[in-house]
Amino acid sequence: MAGTAGTPGTPRVLRAMNDRAALDLLLEHGPLSRTRIGKLTGLSKPTASQLLARLQAAGLVLATGTTEGRPGPNAQLYEVNPRAAYAAGLDVTPERVLAAVADVTGRTVGSYELPTPGRRPAQPVVRQVTDALDGAVKAAGLTRADVHRLVIGTPGAFDPNTGRLRYASHLPGWHSPALLDELAAALPMPVEYENDVNLAAVAEQRLGAARGHEDFVLLWNEGGLGAALVLGGRLHRGWTGGAGEVGFLPVPGAPLVRQVTKANSGGYQELAGSQAVPRLARELGVPDIPSGPYAEVAAALVERAAARDDGPHRQLLETYATRLATGLASLVSVLDPELVVLSGASLTAGGDTLRTLVQDELEELAASRPRLVVGDVREHPVLRGALESALAATRDEVFDTSR
Repeated sequence: MAGTAGTPGTPRVLRAMNDRAALDLLLEHGPLSRTRIGKLTGLSKPTASQLLARLQAAGLVLATGTTEGRPGPNAQLYEVNPRAAYAAGLDVTPERVLAAVADVTGRTVGSYELPTPGRRPAQPVVRQVTDALDGAVKAAGLTRADVHRLVIGTPGAFDPNTGRLRYASHLPGWHSPALLDELAAALPMPVEYENDVNLAAVAEQRLGAARGHEDFVLLWNEGGLGAALVLGGRLHRGWTGGAGEVGFLPVPGAPLVRQVTKANSGGYQELAGSQAVPRLARELGVPDIPSGPYAEVAAALVERAAARDDGPHRQLLETYATRLATGLASLVSVLDPELVVLSGASLTAGGDTLRTLVQDELEELAASRPRLVVGDVREHPVLRGALESALAATRDEVFDTSR
């Protein structure tokens, strides 16, 4: 793993590069022996031994167990010290704040859910954030001071030009121009803010269906309809953070919505958002429509329709697929992505049956023909993406042995 052309060749920098390569291998593969680390990094046995001793002294690596069941003497195994650092993530919706803490290996060690019902927050947003974080920290047996970094995922996005939350009028209490300063004063660690759908895309890119893909679109349908755009391996956020707010997209088949920010909706949201599914089911005569929050009802209806092949259920799924493909056709015509990931409960509930229907419709509506896949990260993908984002920055900081 020694230097490449243009890489500063000082011994300290080269050692740091080798250290980071070894730590990344341990994160990827789990416990490894000194010999195996040497082979994977291309380092000699003495150099690998010095590297491991250095990382042990820095508290980044632990000796754990030995190899067994192989010819010859058992070899010592090494792993990343999970207690070397911790990072936290928050997933914020109008109904609740979900918080979690992960150790540096990515294992979740504590979580907490703070309900936030009602149009007006029962407590200030800063208190909501700190209470949710403290709940997860306590569940992990840690303190706030143990957390290196926090990433908060919300609907909409904080405008980098003004610091105010945009595209999320339905999130009460989060629109004060002083909010980011108040949160910074209340929290002892660096805090980053990201759109919730962007974080679902981070989770899929790091852990799920988009691994190894540099250009993809993630279409999300749950509480709202949105998209995340990953171009050249990086999230594309736009000038005001609003890239991917496709719920506002005018589409054929839906009335033209004006003053979309006041309505907090648009043509694509009205045509194919979760709230449209129960309405469509009633129009088609689907029996036994459940009650409850529309996102949960939509997911239940889509799941049931995908499992059956009778008239109204099949018609519901086919009509829903056409509506989804109508908006997707505009996205793929402009972006020409390699891959489209379907995520959020109202999409993943349909599984491969819905995916195939949307793929077939899209191939008739758009010249560009990306492959469609169903997202793999099903359990709290926004929170998982927040943790992955926080962990990436934390590892860059903690694993840098050149300082």
